Amino acid sequence: MKPEQVPNTDSSSRFATLTFERDIAAPVETLWHAWTAPAARSVWAAPSPAVTVEFLEADTRVGGCEISLCKVEGQPDIRCDCGWLELKPAERSVNYEVISSGEVTQSSALVTAAFARMDEGSRLMLTVQLSSAVDGMEAGYKQGFGAGLDNLAGVAERTMVLRRRIRAPRQLVWRAWADPEALPKWWGPDGFSCRTHRIDLRQGGEWVFDMTAPDGTVFPNHHLYKEVRAEERIGYTLLWGENGPKHADAWISFEDVDGATEVTLGMVFGTAAEFQDAKGFGAVELGLQTLGKMARFVGAD
Repeated sequence: MKPEQVPNTDSSSRFATLTFERDIAAPVETLWHAWTAPAARSVWAAPSPAVTVEFLEADTRVGGCEISLCKVEGQPDIRCDCGWLELKPAERSVNYEVISSGEVTQSSALVTAAFARMDEGSRLMLTVQLSSAVDGMEAGYKQGFGAGLDNLAGVAERTMVLRRRIRAPRQLVWRAWADPEALPKWWGPDGFSCRTHRIDLRQGGEWVFDMTAPDGTVFPNHHLYKEVRAEERIGYTLLWGENGPKHADAWISFEDVDGATEVTLGMVFGTAAEFQDAKGFGAVELGLQTLGKMARFVGAD
């Protein structure tokens, strides 16, 4: 989460405890993924359109680190080093973060997020224990975290999360996604086929392909791979056709569970309307069919 940059005119205490609360019209499990998944965090982290957030590293597990740069034209970059201390899915997360500019540390904070299931959606309660080395950080945190949580609420409400437990080792499941010969053989809902134009499944690579429906309708696709962590996570952007408009930011994660592999497929759609349109044409059911085809491909179903 990025504090907004503000003038150093605040003479208040360098130590503060800040609290934030948001009710969000999304299931708590979806909110959790929007809060923790790097592909989603990169969408909502910037507190304003004038700010660009560049993620240099993102390892979302206990002991893992997240490093990002907050960029504003005409101002020095602000670096955020975040370390995950506790992750209890859909319940609680704790992380520390250190904000610096150049070689000067500006603040450090302990951030505790608590998640609650509500009748209609979920609630996020955030506590920030802040220690500042410079003036103005408390006001900056209030502005930055407030704006970031508003963004998070919008992202969670247009995020789709699909999960399937595959009765196969994670290494085998990973190969089905990361092997350019294997992926086109099973990708897509039941009855769909893929015709590849270009495929390079490395970070910075791409997959340009057509999906053909059972009725012969062709859907051009272009995936841009932003993050590839072997046997852990893939982050990518979906475009409508080669170099076309963005459809969604997406990720796939892989987790060992009692000898099986828990696969999570998440997508953040560009707008709430696109999310509702996707649900309307059956994206949830079609996505689950795709995961089912993958399970059959690895011999686990």
